[in-house]
Amino acid sequence: MFLIDSHCHLDALNYSELHTDLDDVITKATNRGVKHYLAVGTTIEQTLNLLKMSAPYSTISVAGGIHPLHISEHPNLNALMQLAEIPEIVALGETGLDYYYNESDHVLQQDYFRQHIRIANQVNKPIIVHTRNARQDTLAILTEENAEKCGGVLHCFTEDKQTAARLLDIGFYISFSGIVTFKNAQALREVASYVPLERLLIETDSPYLAPVPFRGKENQPAYARDVADYLAVLKGITTERLASITTQNFIQLFKCPLNYTQEN
Repeated sequence: MFLIDSHCHLDALNYSELHTDLDDVITKATNRGVKHYLAVGTTIEQTLNLLKMSAPYSTISVAGGIHPLHISEHPNLNALMQLAEIPEIVALGETGLDYYYNESDHVLQQDYFRQHIRIANQVNKPIIVHTRNARQDTLAILTEENAEKCGGVLHCFTEDKQTAARLLDIGFYISFSGIVTFKNAQALREVASYVPLERLLIETDSPYLAPVPFRGKENQPAYARDVADYLAVLKGITTERLASITTQNFIQLFKCPLNYTQEN
């Protein structure tokens, strides 16, 4: 089995108490069939550090950008463009909108989001989108900025079926995290049932949002297997089949040729 954790924050794991090092994290994941990882940076500096951290590992791809909760009044768009042009960066983001914490910076968030999409279109790389309490503005900006040209994924999806349909219409992928296993997530499970297999990705968003039965503990890439097992039952297919489909989806979206066979 070859599963991919399509969104994780490897630099944020607890290496002082839960993991001895990155090799330990990867070993735990590999033992459960999770064999490739997309490490996502939320600032430019963090992304550059992730590139250094992951350099020895062919099993780690890297994406990066400026998360909406990390924006400033003086964006360095030249630095963002330089980051996007690094060959090892497979996607731009996570970017997007987060209106949960602050009502005063919505316009600035929107500007950053638009700039990420414009740069992604220039460098022909997909975007990774975060949205929270900003569904309509997120969809509007994706449409207005022609995000269908670069393509992308809405990660850690928690929105409704109508939002999923709009994203599918512009060719986007939809990624589900451990939230889909939560007891109170029936509406999300209905969306997961609706999303076609060929547009589906699996993620942990570790160290956040550990799936049942690990809810409340630190998440890690190994737990992508639990998300996959749950979604496979929901879809009425084997985990092996789900792994094969979502791995091909990852390769297609992020243009990452991986050396693997379904027996790996």
